[in-house]
Amino acid sequence: MPTNSRVWACSLPATLLLMAPFDILASLAMDIYLPIVPAMPGILNTSPAVIQLSLSLYMVMLGVGQIVFGPLSDCIGRRPVLIGGAALFAVASFCLAASSTATLFIVFRFLQAAGASAALVATFATVRDVYADRPESTVIYSLFSAMLSFVPALGPIAGALIADGLGWRAIFAALGSVAILALVNAWFGWHETRPAVAVNSSRSILPLFKSFAFWTYTLGFSTAMGTFFVFFSTAPRVLIDGAGFSEVTFSLAFATAAGAMIITTRFTRQFVAKWGIPGSLARGMAMLLLGAFLLSIGQIFGSASFLTFIVPMWVMAIGIVFAVSVTANGALKGFDDIAGSAVAFYFCIQSLIVGIVGTLAVVTLQGDTAWPLVVFSSVMATVVLAALALLGRPKMPG
Repeated sequence: MPTNSRVWACSLPATLLLMAPFDILASLAMDIYLPIVPAMPGILNTSPAVIQLSLSLYMVMLGVGQIVFGPLSDCIGRRPVLIGGAALFAVASFCLAASSTATLFIVFRFLQAAGASAALVATFATVRDVYADRPESTVIYSLFSAMLSFVPALGPIAGALIADGLGWRAIFAALGSVAILALVNAWFGWHETRPAVAVNSSRSILPLFKSFAFWTYTLGFSTAMGTFFVFFSTAPRVLIDGAGFSEVTFSLAFATAAGAMIITTRFTRQFVAKWGIPGSLARGMAMLLLGAFLLSIGQIFGSASFLTFIVPMWVMAIGIVFAVSVTANGALKGFDDIAGSAVAFYFCIQSLIVGIVGTLAVVTLQGDTAWPLVVFSSVMATVVLAALALLGRPKMPG
């Protein structure tokens, strides 16, 4: 595919300064909000289930939006989608800060997620346009991954400090302000990179959905990401309401789980080389089962505390990294000629499973205990292990 990389005059540091804020904001909008989740039902005069919807809806739209905004960026260009998405994210964030009813809060969270999804799609499409098959792409993706590893660790701490000093509305006003700064920077520095001539693959995407390997590894990705989603959906109620943690103490405790993921990430290359893709995913699922077992022991014989809730999550965090480091390669192998569509559906399906199944676990079970996390991780990890076993069976001769 021909690219417009010659019109991209930015240096690599300038490129990162343009792109990184949009990548960070999409994740930060989820994590920075966690310390105030237990207080929001009282603030907006609604139920915890509605506030949970504001988390779930954001997660779902962030993934599903890629199916919409990816083709749109191919049609009208990366720059319009990025600018429009960033503007929508900023406006929705300021409207969230001004919201006084649960209905408006949910609507603006949906719009905030749509803006984040559009900006993410345009950002990664631009990276492909400009740096395809160039060594700089590895640097960009590595730095993006490193930054996003720190967001779950630092986001809740930032949210707790902002809320403690300026009130909960300041959290969303801060997101909107940062988005405005990133938007202004992009307005003057982000040039269109959409290829003038694209070579469209005529291959159907139907084989993707018929691939058992695609579904197995996409389900593994969903299990890993869903475990973290259920964790951060329940953690504020378990630790703040149940264990009496302050918002800042909760944020510091939450950060240790993200820290376990960051440390494990440093060793991903070695364990993938040793275990391979199926072996890494299997060990990741086993770690989730072990963590779920430890959580259930703490739930039955103890009370909510750092030891009974956060420490088992360290084990699960290691399993999450084992899994997500290999699931994309496992799911997308053999679909290089339709990689764009395959990646979009991989993330979209994951977001739907996480948003729907994860939310059902939190809402139908007690969201202020460890049981949603125990049940979700145990059931999903068992299904993935069973699928891996079937996938590894030798095929019978036709």
